[in-house]
Amino acid sequence: MSKIEINTNNPFLVAGYVEPQYFCDREKETAKIVSALHNDRNISLISPRRMGKTGLIHHVFYQIASTNSDVRCFYLDIFATQNLSEFVNLLGKTVVGKLDNFSESILRNISQIFKSLRVALKFDAISGEPTFAFDLKPEEAEIGLQEIFTYLKESGKRIYIAIDEFQQITEYPEKGVEALLRSYLQFLPNVKFIFAGSKKHLMDAMFSSVNRPFYQSTQKIGLKAIPIDSYRSFAENLFAKSGKTLTDNVFDYIYNKMMGHTWYVQLILNQLFELNKTAYSENDVENILQEINEEENVTYKTYCEMITKGQLRLLRAIAKETKVIMPYEAAFMQKYGLTATSSVKLALKSLLDKTLIIKDEDGAYFVYDRFFSVWLAE
Repeated sequence: MSKIEINTNNPFLVAGYVEPQYFCDREKETAKIVSALHNDRNISLISPRRMGKTGLIHHVFYQIASTNSDVRCFYLDIFATQNLSEFVNLLGKTVVGKLDNFSESILRNISQIFKSLRVALKFDAISGEPTFAFDLKPEEAEIGLQEIFTYLKESGKRIYIAIDEFQQITEYPEKGVEALLRSYLQFLPNVKFIFAGSKKHLMDAMFSSVNRPFYQSTQKIGLKAIPIDSYRSFAENLFAKSGKTLTDNVFDYIYNKMMGHTWYVQLILNQLFELNKTAYSENDVENILQEINEEENVTYKTYCEMITKGQLRLLRAIAKETKVIMPYEAAFMQKYGLTATSSVKLALKSLLDKTLIIKDEDGAYFVYDRFFSVWLAE
């Protein structure tokens, strides 16, 4: 892969992926995923949203494309899909026609394979590049899915496909979608998958429950916070390259305040870098947090109006403590005026279901949105 010169005004990206120099650490995870795919193992990648899961996938695909031009890598986020038909359409738009240069033979092959997923060749109005448009009737979604997988198998190419927010398929109204996908995927020797998801309980159930189709079909990788030492070095070096100084104390203050949650740390670093200064203080960080929470004030008030007073009381209590391992402990309940254990249990379940709070691997509960947590704790 030829190196493309990228011009960025701010090295702390909060969306998308550019190139390795703007990507922090994840060396072990990258090596593990690359090795698994190379050795014909599918991956289930599980982490809370905004922990850097999508960036890691793009980083992995960048590394693969840099060393092996024969492998084709595809990424699709199915979070917005509502049914199997929408999934099949998105998958088709992502992969069909992308395995070779456009030619008469490719077009002929595609027209022979696809019957239900009616494929039409179009040209982009701006770039003039050829693209495919799809027309799929919902009742023909299963046949369309089979045709796409046939297309992938018969391509003869080695293919890696990342399906982000994979747990979304459990929300589809059609029955047996998991079993249907599993029945096709196990017969695609040239195609390997990364099944990525942000809802741990749903992903764990899909891949760890003995009665589910995807049981023990993947190598499981959980994504935790980037270690503070690695993140600190990465951030300080990028500031230094622009003649700016970020001290250990200021970075650690950001990291600990955001609990190492990648996107939130990145956004603060991005806005800190933007300041017309060459050195920074914790007060600068607090000013940024105050501005962010003022911008989100209406949204956060809406969140609070959507839950009961008891749920809000528990939510504020968890935010003030940062993390809570024993929400039913008498001292905690007394401190925050939580009167009954049964009420706390119901409120906790509701907040978890709404993903306003999540539970980490150590069993501690915390407010998922780190900025919202700061707002609540004020």
